[in-house]
Amino acid sequence: MYIPAHFAAGPEAVQELLNHPGAANLVTSTARGLVATLLPFVYDPAAGERGALLGHVARNNTQWSEPALCESLVIIQRPDAYISPNWYASKAEHGRVVPTWNYSAAHVYGNLVIHDDPAWLEGLVRRLTDVHEAGSEQPWSVDDAPERYVAGQLRAIVGVELLITRVEAKLKLSQNRPSADIDGVVAGLSARGEADAAADVERARPR
Repeated sequence: MYIPAHFAAGPEAVQELLNHPGAANLVTSTARGLVATLLPFVYDPAAGERGALLGHVARNNTQWSEPALCESLVIIQRPDAYISPNWYASKAEHGRVVPTWNYSAAHVYGNLVIHDDPAWLEGLVRRLTDVHEAGSEQPWSVDDAPERYVAGQLRAIVGVELLITRVEAKLKLSQNRPSADIDGVVAGLSARGEADAAADVERARPR
């Protein structure tokens, strides 16, 4: 990943990206070339030396059964957004501004481990469910579904665990702009209804 110094993610930002991976792309290099699948992941900091990302794929998805020829990769992304030069205060000063794109991303490399054990899979599904139902007034639980139905669903998936070896992360969130330009970006994104992207820019503002 190309990471200019002013867009390099610090340890806290890297941890934030890992703690909230959401749906991310699992990319593996196989004998038939690169294969990728978008999957929901959860981060387990206690696994391996550097933690792990846990997820599952459909059993019919052959990515899990094709040996990875080298490190595998999970690409994590937070909200991204087009940035209009009209939002910059410096446009009125000198006009030397151009459009750009803001984003936060982590490339998480590691060794892929496959889990075809119902107990492991049930634990993962419960963990993923708990994470994503946490904000609901009445969270859905795996126990809300019939036991035999759940067992059947678990047989239809296979677990994947990326044991992390290294992480490259970048926050391109207008940190290289003057403070007045950053104000304009936050206001412009907010007005466009992109509250999450605006909040990311505000958090990354140089202090």
